[in-house]
Amino acid sequence: MIIHGLQKMTLVDYPGKVAAILFTGSCNFRCPFCQNASLVMNPQSEPEIPEDEIFGYLEKRRKMLEGVVITGGEPTVHSDLLSYMARIKDLGFSVKLDTNGYRPDVLKRAVEGGYADYVAMDIKNSFKRYAETAGVSHLFIDLIKESISFLMEGKVPYEFRTTVVHELHSDEDFEEIGETLAGCQSYYLQTYSERGDIINPIFTPPSIEDMERYIKILRKTIRNVSLRDR
Repeated sequence: MIIHGLQKMTLVDYPGKVAAILFTGSCNFRCPFCQNASLVMNPQSEPEIPEDEIFGYLEKRRKMLEGVVITGGEPTVHSDLLSYMARIKDLGFSVKLDTNGYRPDVLKRAVEGGYADYVAMDIKNSFKRYAETAGVSHLFIDLIKESISFLMEGKVPYEFRTTVVHELHSDEDFEEIGETLAGCQSYYLQTYSERGDIINPIFTPPSIEDMERYIKILRKTIRNVSLRDR
């Protein structure tokens, strides 16, 4: 699997663990507010980190790091994802998988095969606005629903999360999301940031008042709802 980025340590991206982050390229979505435009749109233009360098670093940090986060782009589009996760597991690390949930088949194999110890799935929006928010004109929403249902079976610790954009999200959207995710383990809202390598930089962040209102809406059906800084 081609890795384009390595964050050597994080204390916030894997709940409860000191971890490293690996960034894959390519994605099956084109979220216009995405902050990793080059990784998504043109990954071949990004530097590649040799596999030996990555695993050499992980080997040296086995006593310091507890986990590895695999993110993107979208990791599940890569055919060798599971074998790559297995190599990381063999070093004794716990593995967190970040995904948009559009490949529930891969997600299920990652969890049921014991490769993923924690999953973070992005919830782009209410179902009626999902395609617009994901930047995909012909989106099969049943694939998203399948991944949500699978994670909510509780076979692995998980979280759902949404990057909130002023122009794309509303009270009505979060009313629907709250019904869809009712009773889930954890749900985090992240405020869109105008910084970064953004695919279509025409959007603005929501106000603090908007975020507080959305959280209040969601807490009617979800106990653990929090705001997370990006």
